[in-house]
Amino acid sequence: MEWTREERYRPYQQYSALELLHLQAAADNSPEQLRYHIRPSSGLLNDPNGFSYFNHAWHVFYQSFPFGATHGLKSWMHMQSTDLVHWHSRGLALTPDNEYDSHGAYSGSAKQIGDRLFLMYTGNHRDQDWNRTPFQLGAWMNQNNQVTKLKQPLFRNPDYISEHFRDPQLLEYDGKYYALLGAQDAKTETGHLALWASDDLQDGWHDVGLTNFTPYPMGYMIECPNLVMIDDHAVLIFCPQGLEQKITHYDNIYPNTYIIGDEFDFENATLKGSSQVPVNLDEGFDVYATQAFNAPDGTAYAISWVGLPDINYPTDEQTWANCLSQVKELHIRNGQLYQQPVAAMTNLRDPKGTKVFSNRTSIIDDHAGQQCELNLTISADQTGVLHLAANEDLSASLQIQFDTNTGALTVDRSRVGATVAKKYGTTRSIKLPAHQDLKLQIFLDHSLAEIFVNDGEQVLTLRYFADQQHQKIAFAQPINATGSLYQLKNI
Repeated sequence: MEWTREERYRPYQQYSALELLHLQAAADNSPEQLRYHIRPSSGLLNDPNGFSYFNHAWHVFYQSFPFGATHGLKSWMHMQSTDLVHWHSRGLALTPDNEYDSHGAYSGSAKQIGDRLFLMYTGNHRDQDWNRTPFQLGAWMNQNNQVTKLKQPLFRNPDYISEHFRDPQLLEYDGKYYALLGAQDAKTETGHLALWASDDLQDGWHDVGLTNFTPYPMGYMIECPNLVMIDDHAVLIFCPQGLEQKITHYDNIYPNTYIIGDEFDFENATLKGSSQVPVNLDEGFDVYATQAFNAPDGTAYAISWVGLPDINYPTDEQTWANCLSQVKELHIRNGQLYQQPVAAMTNLRDPKGTKVFSNRTSIIDDHAGQQCELNLTISADQTGVLHLAANEDLSASLQIQFDTNTGALTVDRSRVGATVAKKYGTTRSIKLPAHQDLKLQIFLDHSLAEIFVNDGEQVLTLRYFADQQHQKIAFAQPINATGSLYQLKNI
């Protein structure tokens, strides 16, 4: 169907339960549906929201339009876990049901305050002339997962900030509450991060100022800011739109980036000791809107939307769109951000479906399927191609081309199935240490691949849309490599 504005902003109550059940059935029966990642029960999923720990459980919410694979009237869906791997739906948490979020409950964050979880989000309000007002809103969730919205907004955009003012991250420091938001200067139409503060969370919010974290222009807008402490470093994770390629090279329509600092000065809205130049968080095709937070023990975790704004995917035609990445644990080593699967991911391994290989290897498995984890070490000074989700003669596959002699790796999805965002290229490449072994940890989940390189020093995440009968994993020619292949269980 063609989604008109009227259809995309049709109130939820105008849909019948039967319509929703049909959409859910279509999504469930999709051949490319994911089985161990968070995905929409129907319709569209985008930004992860409210990633937090509360009431002895992990929580993450996500932006949802449950009635079609399009960006329509957004709500928050609630997922809960005890191990950051097995997620269970707790249903709708925030719905667009008042004048301040009348056209969508947009992205935000969550933080435990006392014995409740405080949700802070952007309410998208449009008037009759379609002029937008972005209200920053609050809600409380109790230990029974019941959500009660505050009756009045916390604050809205000041005159010098345009209508693009959203995605608050709620922080607490030295007895005060802070909100870090993406913002656009109303006059120059340039992207910034804004910092607001309050002594008591619900009242008295005031503008601290625009954040000083880099001398470089950050394009026309910044979305989804996160400030986290990682191994005693203050790290900003954010999504600049319109960032100049000469500052940071990226191939996707918009990048998801980070900057490492030493500490964050809340009083002066400044990231101190900053590396200043944004670095790509993920070198793959499809990561955006990553949300990170510090757990009660200080460990930093992150989860991402695997999808991109303004990009269509083949499963849109099956009434569902996008997914979330697995949760990653974050560390700083030698001045660089490392991302690694959480320990509980090993609990998905099926002991009946394990295969070990070593030495000169060509075919790893003829029937590996597309729900598996492959760990392998490729010895130094070799060149070759690893085929994933491949047909019998390897003419159709997701390819990982590697050169451990000069130090290079390329992921090519041009021959794996239906093309995605061809305008932005079908390959992604990274540099590797020359003349060294290459360690890969690869997760496949039917239409999602997550590739961790050298213990998470670099990560490449992507959607692919192979024939599900293409189940072979093999090298193009015998390669000196060792490793293990695990079949993975559903969550």
